[in-house]
Amino acid sequence: MASAPPTLWQRSVGWCRRNLPTRESMEANRLLRPVAHRVLAPELWRFTRRSVPRGVALGMVAGFLFPVAQIAIAAVFALPFRANVPVAALTTFITNPLTTPILWFVAYRIGAWLIRTDVPIVSQPVQDAATGWLQWATSWLHWLWDKGPAFGLGLLVLTVAAAALGYALSALGWRLWIARKWRHRRHALHDGKVN
Repeated sequence: MASAPPTLWQRSVGWCRRNLPTRESMEANRLLRPVAHRVLAPELWRFTRRSVPRGVALGMVAGFLFPVAQIAIAAVFALPFRANVPVAALTTFITNPLTTPILWFVAYRIGAWLIRTDVPIVSQPVQDAATGWLQWATSWLHWLWDKGPAFGLGLLVLTVAAAALGYALSALGWRLWIARKWRHRRHALHDGKVN
């Protein structure tokens, strides 16, 4: 009899297990060497009802706000908050080449809505090939100067909202998972007594 194909949940759990950073990979990370003795503390690698949601929230912050070294930054953030290091590191994968442009666009739209500066820029046509690159560079810098505050504010708002939502959902998920385990244990004990 052929077994059923794995469900989406089973595939997701398998992906997380394969990509979860190990203590050895964290120890080998050169960015973490100065604090490796602290990051590798056993209490930061335990999966508890408090450390997992903290890890999710801190992973969101590191993933959204830092474009490079996200795993190392998430691990360092986990230290003062006693968050789960592997969960914090794994959560940084929320930002990747597929999701980052979408998240940045959403962040810009949120910031533009909050600041109320969603006015299009009218650009001048390039007149001379010799000065075309200069006009392009200055118009790009002007756009960045003009839209940067909206993007920055939107990114902060999006980061705080995603971190809070991630914390709440992972805390709720943890409670549901533990309740399910207790139900199964109770049923197993009950079935054992009946038989």
